[in-house]
Amino acid sequence: MKTISIKNDIIPIAEFKTGISKWFKSLQKSGHPLIITQNGKPAGVLLSPDDYDELVYKKSFLDSVGRGISDAESGRTYNTDEIKAALAARRSKE
Repeated sequence: MKTISIKNDIIPIAEFKTGISKWFKSLQKSGHPLIITQNGKPAGVLLSPDDYDELVYKKSFLDSVGRGISDAESGRTYNTDEIKAALAARRSKE
């Protein structure tokens, strides 16, 4: 995802509403997210589908890493022999 250009990528909601098609084309062309303001405060962000998918994937990955670190810190770990035994037991049930 490209960085935000303060000059070009922050617009009031009224301007966004009057030119929605233009802003979607701009998003596709520039790749920059669009910050939409309401009463001078950020109210929403318009992202490309690819940028959104990338954010969701990264969040999922980071959440998974966080769970792994938490498990390791809590002692919920397995050695190689324990993993092999658990996998063998699962295979024998199938």
